[in-house]
Amino acid sequence: MYSKIILKKIQSFPEGEPFKANMFLEIAPHTAIRHALSRLVKSGYLMRAARGVYVQPKMNRFVGPVPPTSEKIIRLKSEGETIGISGAEAVQRLGLSTQVVLKEIFLTSGRSRKIQLENGREIFLRHAAPRKLILAGRPAGVALTALWYLGKNGVTTETIHQIRRRLPSEEFDILKKEAHLMPAWMSERLLRSR
Repeated sequence: MYSKIILKKIQSFPEGEPFKANMFLEIAPHTAIRHALSRLVKSGYLMRAARGVYVQPKMNRFVGPVPPTSEKIIRLKSEGETIGISGAEAVQRLGLSTQVVLKEIFLTSGRSRKIQLENGREIFLRHAAPRKLILAGRPAGVALTALWYLGKNGVTTETIHQIRRRLPSEEFDILKKEAHLMPAWMSERLLRSR
């Protein structure tokens, strides 16, 4: 009885976008939801991405079903929290390091914890101070995270110039506008750059 209603709601979600099982609580009791989702996973229609998180996967003709990105899963499982990428990921994205990030770590305004994905991978959430997450979710936030990660001895004039080249000019301006919330050494180097 509930399965058809649950399936109809799932079909309204975009392919590849993860969703939580508790989104169906207004439709059916928890047990009925769990059974319906389990049947859809067994049939191959859905993929379980993490505990309580499912997705109707996008299909790729070369690799088959494509799971959602870790970032999408984390944002869904951490609703109400501010989430940002790790410092190692930030410096890599900005071309300030060529090291490959092996461990998936995200910064969060919530508590530190580990999330186990169905494919066996682990994602780590590390609590960060609010001022380290003020620009999270945008390119200027990636730059701010990189500056925090590199630290006082790692941020040079050349570092700031490289960040400026990698960011759209409006994002670099946003980063500079938040300089008053940064430590003195960071804001001085940022504002001194031309």
